[in-house]
Amino acid sequence: MPRMISALVITALVACDGARVAAQRNAAIGQDRLPPLSRERMTDAQRNAADRFAGARGQQPFGPFVPLLRSPDLMLAAQSMGDYLRFKSTVAPRIREMVVLLACRVWSQDYEWAVHYPLAVEAGLRREIVEAISTGRRPIATDEEEEAAYELAFEILLNKRVSDATWRRAVQAFGEAGVVDLLGITGYYSFLAVILNAARTPPPPGARALPRFPG
Repeated sequence: MPRMISALVITALVACDGARVAAQRNAAIGQDRLPPLSRERMTDAQRNAADRFAGARGQQPFGPFVPLLRSPDLMLAAQSMGDYLRFKSTVAPRIREMVVLLACRVWSQDYEWAVHYPLAVEAGLRREIVEAISTGRRPIATDEEEEAAYELAFEILLNKRVSDATWRRAVQAFGEAGVVDLLGITGYYSFLAVILNAARTPPPPGARALPRFPG
C-alpha cells in the first residue's frame, strides 16, 4: 500500500503542475533570461570567478553556473559543493544519480535531466528505473539501497519531512554520513533547478527533454 500511495502522490503532483510547466516551457523558447556573458561584459569579480571555475573544471562556466555567475561568490560556493557531492561524497554513483534524477523530475528540470540521464545509466542504474522516474512512476524491482534512497529523497521533496521508518531505513543502508550526503544531493539539485527554471536556461542542444504531464 505505501508504494501505491507514493506512486499516486508523485503522479498526481506532477500532473497538476504539468499544464503550467508546459505553458511556461513553450513561452520560454528563445527567452534565456541570463545567457552567457562575454568577458567584455563581466565585472572583475565575474572574470576572476570564471577563471577559477575553469581552473577547477577545465572549461568556462556552463549550465547552471552561467546564471549563477551573476553572483560570482555564490557560483564558486555552488561549484565547491557540487564538486564534493559528485566526486567525493560517500554515496555510490548509481544511487547519487538516481536521487539527482528524482529531483530533476519533481522540478521538471530539463537541463540537469539531460546531463544526468546518461550519467545514471553509465553508473549502472537500470533503464527501467530511469524511465519510471521520467514519467513520474514509482520504480519497481529496486534493490534495498535504491529503495531506501528513493524513499528518503521522495519524502523530503514531496512531504518536506522524513518519516521515522524511512529515516531508520536510510541510516541502516547508508549510515548517518551517507544520509546527510543524500539529503545534500537532493537539496543541491533542487537549488540548481530553482536557478535554472527561473532563469529559463535552455537544455543542451538536441537533449532529450522530460515528458510533460498529463501524458
